[in-house]
Amino acid sequence: MAPTSPRPDSGSGSGPGSGPASELRRTLGVGDAVVIGLGSMIGAGIFAALGPAARAAGSGLLIGLAVAAVVAYCNATSSARLAALYPASGGTYVYGRERLGPFWGYLAGWSFVVGKTASCAAMALTVGAYVWPGQAHAVAVAAVVALTAVNYGGVQKSALLTRVIVAVVLAVLASVVVVCLGSGASDAGRLSSGASGGAGGVLEAAGLLFFAFAGYARIATLGEEVRDPARTIPRAIPLALGIALAVYACVAVAVLSVLGAEGLGQAGAPLTDAVRAAGVSGLVPVVRVGAAVAALGSLLALILGVSRTTLAMARDRHLPGALAAVHPRFQVPHRAELAVGAVVAVLAATVDVRGAIGFSSFGVLAYYAVANASAWPLGSAPKARVVPAVGLLGCVVLAFALPGVSVVVGAGVMVVGVVAYGVRRRVGGVSPR
Repeated sequence: MAPTSPRPDSGSGSGPGSGPASELRRTLGVGDAVVIGLGSMIGAGIFAALGPAARAAGSGLLIGLAVAAVVAYCNATSSARLAALYPASGGTYVYGRERLGPFWGYLAGWSFVVGKTASCAAMALTVGAYVWPGQAHAVAVAAVVALTAVNYGGVQKSALLTRVIVAVVLAVLASVVVVCLGSGASDAGRLSSGASGGAGGVLEAAGLLFFAFAGYARIATLGEEVRDPARTIPRAIPLALGIALAVYACVAVAVLSVLGAEGLGQAGAPLTDAVRAAGVSGLVPVVRVGAAVAALGSLLALILGVSRTTLAMARDRHLPGALAAVHPRFQVPHRAELAVGAVVAVLAATVDVRGAIGFSSFGVLAYYAVANASAWPLGSAPKARVVPAVGLLGCVVLAFALPGVSVVVGAGVMVVGVVAYGVRRRVGGVSPR
């Protein structure tokens, strides 16, 4: 399909979602966009993902982190180039639709909304598990309601709260790094000692760790609320990714130096186990608070991203058109935010969705595969196509390197989405674009 010209609102030109009255307010600068990206990436994943990744990769954990970073860099570069051309809410849903055709945009949006809704519930339950383990579901629902209310008040309020959360989490992680590396229990030899999980284990670890890097997409999905998006988004995405990678690398090295790959793989709460092993048990409550705050930051940014993609899909009638409404005062997609918050609250109250994290990784990788494919036609020179080609190949490889159950469930949900798309086309309910 030949690419269409960029449009500022991503509306279909008909229905409730189109026209200037439904556009969102551009208030976010580079700093705000970077902080929102960091709030998505430096979340609960760093407190929990290192353990499963170490079990998969063994002494190859740092290699897995590097592989995940390379794929994330390619995805971020492709996303930044596309976001500068299409500064609208929806991210890869919009890019796939405009560059590859309606079906590929829909598939990206479906992957994002379904996968990230499950992630929202998982992050909410993580908050509950750290704050009040005996009432984890109740705390999770309360967290969802509170953060949905914050988002309803406007994206600037969300950005301000995210700044506070990121500052707290970075302070906690810095304390963990200093305590571990400065203790007598730290040994650089542990970074490479122990059995390796082989190439398959390294790739599985990279797929699991990639989930923690995926937050830079939030910057792109908020494209309609960014000032001067052609300049802001290409600067904000690599900045956020670079800071997150530096933080992840420091934390991984510090924890490995104390626990080793085997000990890290067996740790239920890697960072708290690491500070205990370093002889500073008094820091454990601080780390627990940091984990809860990090999960809140991830949940806040996830609800933002899912609601904006829901808005974009509703504008094109892939979801109910009523969800395309923008609040006249707060200039936010208030119905989409309330709908997403309600679904996440129900899941957090009734379902243990920890097993859905693997599927979410599968969905995120499918989402970025579409982004890289969409960026491929942007460069005519061979060198300009290396990054999206590496990103696309990396996404496919990492998706199928995930645990088998995640692959099967992820593929099954994709098939459900494809069938739903076909049915809606047959009954004439899908936008022709």
